[in-house]
Amino acid sequence: MSYFMNVLAFDLGGSGGKVFLGQFDGHTIYLENVHRFENSPISINGALYWNIISIYQQMNIGIKKAIHITNDNIESLGIDTFSNDFVFIDSSGELLSPLRCYRDNRTQKYQQDIYNKISPKALYLLTGNQNASFNTLMQLAAMQQAGQSFILDNSHKMLFTPDLLINFLTDKFISEYTISSVSQMYSFKDKNWCNEILDTFKISKDLFGDLVEPGTIVGTTKESYNKQLQTKGFQVTAVCEHDTASAFLASICQSDCAIISSGTWALVGTEVSEPIITDESFKYNIANEGGYPGRHRLLRNVMGSWLIQEIREYYKNQSQDYSYAQLESLAVEAPPFVYLIDVDNLIFFSPGDMPEKISTYCMNIYGHAPKTIGELVRCIYESLAFKYRWTIEKLEQITCKPLPTINIVGGGSNSVLTCQFTANACNKPVIAGPSEATALGNILVQLIANKQISDINQGKNILQKSFPTQKFYPEDTRVWEEQYFRFKGLFNLD
Repeated sequence: MSYFMNVLAFDLGGSGGKVFLGQFDGHTIYLENVHRFENSPISINGALYWNIISIYQQMNIGIKKAIHITNDNIESLGIDTFSNDFVFIDSSGELLSPLRCYRDNRTQKYQQDIYNKISPKALYLLTGNQNASFNTLMQLAAMQQAGQSFILDNSHKMLFTPDLLINFLTDKFISEYTISSVSQMYSFKDKNWCNEILDTFKISKDLFGDLVEPGTIVGTTKESYNKQLQTKGFQVTAVCEHDTASAFLASICQSDCAIISSGTWALVGTEVSEPIITDESFKYNIANEGGYPGRHRLLRNVMGSWLIQEIREYYKNQSQDYSYAQLESLAVEAPPFVYLIDVDNLIFFSPGDMPEKISTYCMNIYGHAPKTIGELVRCIYESLAFKYRWTIEKLEQITCKPLPTINIVGGGSNSVLTCQFTANACNKPVIAGPSEATALGNILVQLIANKQISDINQGKNILQKSFPTQKFYPEDTRVWEEQYFRFKGLFNLD
């Protein structure tokens, strides 16, 4: 019988969570999605929260299923989630605050007060992170502005979402590098928390857990947890906990490739050897983010499938439950290029009433608005593709290197419309897949930590052999080129 190393990847996104069983026989990675569940922010009195207790329960349901499948033979677990959100806990691990959602508008009303303390450019030059209202620093500073400094002052630790879940399993307090690096409080220059920013906002460095690199074995599950799940236990490995870092790691491109990690957000970027923090990268709000040791991501956030998810949710509440495939079919039937929007406009950031928001936006620009669901959805897909092209052009400009190929990874790689429209708009070939890149990047780090594979390059080669990809080539490039320049003109994009 062949030997399999069994590892688990818990991947939590903005619309759902999944527990994957990864099995490696020395040559091939086999991936099984053993549990999935929906996840969405909950609005209470105008504030947005994640239900962290339910998330923890659902993660455990998936782990228990995997324990049963493998006859309690799990070697390791890695956890990755969206970035920026956090909770405060005491020394015994008791929650002192709920898990607020980064889409909560609490930061926007205090943003100017925060920038009066330190300018957006100064923040960028210190951290290399994009300036965005949802950054961890913005959330902490907004809490202070709202009179909630006592929570920071009386907490033992502030933990990011995946580090909180690790604490539940091991009692360890860590701050994993990749998710810490996008908090707007980390200095790539110092390879540590940025003292200037922490001092400006009176945030104690003691509030954070120990900084650990991806690939660090944090420990084994505690006895009380093992008893609860009726397992002999397993080790917990710090992977690239920022889901984008895990997804980029699983891209099959080795170099000189644009990567789009396509999910609720579309993270459009490329890998570089060192951060690029310049006046030009600041101008275009290009983010530098930490990756697996020796790798950095240069990218820009684009709104991604969030708008489509919100369209689905809106019509589901109207008793019209469209699948993504049905929405794409309706979009194909709609006339092209009637409506183009800037998908990153802040009007689309918060949840709720997305068709109405898009209609209002289009009325203001064109004097008329989409009349059918197909027109609405086509408008989003075309506009996303054009925003991808604009972003890739800026990355090529800043890195001074061409990016001739695009690799779309994540859920969006399953969308024929996304892949074909992106190829058309960018006039570049698109490689689609792997679709579960985040889980696979998570698993690669665990396999390296457990000395099953030697390095990431070997891991990428294994992924290429284990998971098929699909290639899309540009079509109708003349008309897409004309419409791209129309798109740039409409929204004053240089």
